[in-house]
Amino acid sequence: MPELPEVEGVVRSLQPVVAGKTIRHVEVSNTICTSINKGKACIIKGMDPETFSNRLKGTKIMDVERRSKYIYFYLEDGADEAILVNHLGMTGAWFHVHSLNEIKEEKFRKHIHVILAFEEDEFLVYADIRRFGELRLLDSIADHPPLLEIAPEPFSPGALEYFLMKSALPKYANKPVKEVIMDSHVVAGCGNIYATEALFRMKIHPNRKMARISEKRKKDLFAHIVAILQESIEAGGSSISDYRNINGEAGSMQNRLQMYGRKACPICHTNTKQMVIAGRNSVYCPHCQH
Repeated sequence: MPELPEVEGVVRSLQPVVAGKTIRHVEVSNTICTSINKGKACIIKGMDPETFSNRLKGTKIMDVERRSKYIYFYLEDGADEAILVNHLGMTGAWFHVHSLNEIKEEKFRKHIHVILAFEEDEFLVYADIRRFGELRLLDSIADHPPLLEIAPEPFSPGALEYFLMKSALPKYANKPVKEVIMDSHVVAGCGNIYATEALFRMKIHPNRKMARISEKRKKDLFAHIVAILQESIEAGGSSISDYRNINGEAGSMQNRLQMYGRKACPICHTNTKQMVIAGRNSVYCPHCQH
């Protein structure tokens, strides 16, 4: 699943090619329409595909921003404003093309679900292989309350203090540290990959209870999370499995990861172990992390 650095890379690529463009036409896949007709929301959430398409037509994309793992497209239509909120899920990807044939990987071409047409022969295409991503068209962020509950951006002033306050709450005391730092209510945008890396650099076992970590260690851990996220942004994110930047471009952070996906520890060469924490597979070094 794309985490903060990967989503940041997508936003930085999208912003210069779509800001200021007007959406002339919207096409939604039969897969989405069929799923919603059967009562199962698929990708487009909160409204039916026809309403979604009609409301998007004629709107101008004023700006594109990232919030945690979400992409916000700020829209205007005369005096009316709206926000198209996108979560990439496991395999979502955006393509800015003049022809669908420009999408090089067949697995994405076969799973195109939303096409936003600008001028003639210019399209913004959303493809999603596993269809776990979502698109929500909102009048304001307050219309989807879970978005208001996300922790501050980890790079922002006050993020450390917020992390220390939230992680000290009784409800987190007996939870594994990895589960806590992957919780968007505590740290924004830190998922399995970067939680794994931060804990390895801190030599903390991912299953260690939050209450057993001192405040100093928490501060150091948060600093490592921020540093790793920033390093990954600069490297274009981690292109693991089906993650792609806009137009299929790959990042290089996966080549710098020290623990995620490793069979042996790069420091002591002990075979790594795995355990499931909060539904995610957690890799760690049984010798270095305790």
